[in-house]
Amino acid sequence: MKKSSLWFNIFVGPILIAFLMVVIVPMFVGIYYSFTDWNGIADKVNWVGFKNYIEVLTKDKSFLNAFIFTTKFSLVSVISINLIGFSLALLVTKKMKISNALRSIFFMPNLIGGLILGFVWQFIFVKAFDWIGGALGISFLEGWLSTTSTGFWGLVILMSWQLSGYMMVIYIAALQSIPDSLVEAAKIDGANGFQRLIHIVIPLVAPAFTVGLFLTLSNSFKLFDQNLALTNGAPYSSTQMLALNIYSTAFSFNKLGLAQAKAVIFLLTVAVITLTQLYYSKKREVEM
Repeated sequence: MKKSSLWFNIFVGPILIAFLMVVIVPMFVGIYYSFTDWNGIADKVNWVGFKNYIEVLTKDKSFLNAFIFTTKFSLVSVISINLIGFSLALLVTKKMKISNALRSIFFMPNLIGGLILGFVWQFIFVKAFDWIGGALGISFLEGWLSTTSTGFWGLVILMSWQLSGYMMVIYIAALQSIPDSLVEAAKIDGANGFQRLIHIVIPLVAPAFTVGLFLTLSNSFKLFDQNLALTNGAPYSSTQMLALNIYSTAFSFNKLGLAQAKAVIFLLTVAVITLTQLYYSKKREVEM
């Protein structure tokens, strides 16, 4: 037991220290600065109490707009990513010769960095779509990312393309854990493919849906890289998400105290939403 405890401390200790220094300590320092007028430059920091929080919640319309846009984006993205990821998992778990190749292809977008993806899809939406729209006379494809609506769907397409393969891997693991005997018994009883999917497959992969919803919900709310690279909030900050709004407040306007207040509100919001989702998803698992 002593040796086990020693090795546990040796392996976990450095990681725990790094976690405390990189995550926990900066979080509490940030909470402190959210109650100040710190601009990131001045040596003197003045305590202002809840002034920053009041300003964010009552006067800062950009934060409210970013919150509404982020909420809409997250709802659509969570549905599309999990639906596509589950569909891909059903496809590649079929006994096909190219199943392994398809798994690799579908997972590849997740290996590309968010900034690079944003710039690549910006080229596709602005240049390729415009050329195709002009050549075929489809006005809908021209001027993508120039409006709030197309910017919104551009972000949804980018996010879905990147994370669907990752969700696919999670659903593959869940699908492969389903006992073949249950599926065979359902076939013998006359259940068709749709009935097996609804009454056997989906209830048994409910834990995977819980994980998938949690990951996509948190990642969608925290999206920054792709938003910065693809639209940078344009036009007129109408496609600006919460993380980008906080970044702009801190580093464009040098209002780090105000930005920290926004970050704290953002942290609490994401925590409440994700924990609520976990609670109801777990409850749903039991009911299934």
